[in-house]
Amino acid sequence: MGTTTDVTIGTDDPTRPDVLGLLGEHLADMYATSPAESVHALDPSALAAPGISFWTARAADGTLLGCAALKRLGPTDGELKSMRTTAAARGRGIGATMLAHVLGAAAERGIRTVHLETGTQDYFAPARRLYERAGFVACPPFADYVADPHSAFYALMLATRP
Repeated sequence: MGTTTDVTIGTDDPTRPDVLGLLGEHLADMYATSPAESVHALDPSALAAPGISFWTARAADGTLLGCAALKRLGPTDGELKSMRTTAAARGRGIGATMLAHVLGAAAERGIRTVHLETGTQDYFAPARRLYERAGFVACPPFADYVADPHSAFYALMLATRP
């Protein structure tokens, strides 16, 4: 479990009631901003599947601040999924803290490339800025994705550890 100031990040259950609320909000926003065929967000049951690690960020009092998941795509490849902060937590660095935690966990697990897909609409501009600040660069579609004007694809090569 990683802790930064007043935030604790740990493995969690995506079917926990407060997490279900956040993931429901996430899915609703995805469908409100993108055509259905361009929504690639996972539902809570998919986030609990084998090969997916799911974490939440919580305040000292246990209040949910955000979530993120890592899906293993292959021996050295992973995909960032379901990155979301609560409305009350936005602008406090929770997203960057969660992203750093997931990238650290990926590196520890031998993942060398982390991919992600996000939207191209203005709604997703803050997410794209976060990923680009972290070193993600645009890439072609990966895994089962296909080119889509509503999707932006990114990849980050992680430093190898001794």
